[in-house]
Amino acid sequence: MNITGKHIVITGATAGIGESSARILAEQGAQLTLLCRNLDKGAAVARAIVAAGGSEPTLVAMDMASLASVREAAQAVLEQKRPVNILLNNAGVVNTSRKITVDGFEETLAVNHFAPFVLTGMLLPALLEAPGARIVNVASAAHEFVRDMGFDDMHAEQSFKTFREYGRSKLANILFTRSLAERLQGQPITVNCLHPGAVSTSLGAQNKGLAARILPLLLKPFFRSADKGAETSIYLCTSDEVSDVSGAYFANCKQKQPKPWGRDDAAAKRLWAYTEESTGFTYP
Repeated sequence: MNITGKHIVITGATAGIGESSARILAEQGAQLTLLCRNLDKGAAVARAIVAAGGSEPTLVAMDMASLASVREAAQAVLEQKRPVNILLNNAGVVNTSRKITVDGFEETLAVNHFAPFVLTGMLLPALLEAPGARIVNVASAAHEFVRDMGFDDMHAEQSFKTFREYGRSKLANILFTRSLAERLQGQPITVNCLHPGAVSTSLGAQNKGLAARILPLLLKPFFRSADKGAETSIYLCTSDEVSDVSGAYFANCKQKQPKPWGRDDAAAKRLWAYTEESTGFTYP
């Protein structure tokens, strides 16, 4: 698909695979809106894109740990009064200790699942204005760390385990993709998700002290470059091969079956209902 002049909205574009994705998509002629928690970092990415010959991105402030901020950012995008051809839900967080958002949610679940759920729902009208629009959700093979969503303790109040909570949030991305694809059947829009591979990014950098130093060291042997990690995101955003594919999970630019709990339609429906109730947002 030729993306010259296409409007692409990206979360988490100030570092790692989000930054690589933004740069590569801009190089291919896309017009970007970057949703950034740190506007200074967003401005630096925008300057680099312009210096490389791309169109200047639009910057919108958004803190994914606050649903009010997510709603404000989505409204700002809608107020641009232009279709959204591609929404790339890239941003994510991994914590080494339990943190609570301003809304009272466990932060991993809130940032990695609740925020993109609400953002995507609010941007659907603009996506539906662009025939052939695509939603791309960055999930992870980390869903393999778990076997279910843990509905009895969604906010890790009973116990907190870093990789379990992260894995469940990534499982939520897969189940969300599955449910949304079903709801969008018959509409000129697709939604898919992906595992980017273990990527050397700033994920987890917000952790303090020893944990912030140890986590990257533990993962370093498995890291690939951010550009390499962005390949499947770019593929799902631009390839003609997936123009009619929806509700699928990809790794290394190939469709792949997630674990059985990533194909559990009953869990997907339960998660959807739980998320709507928790966020107070109902899809149009």
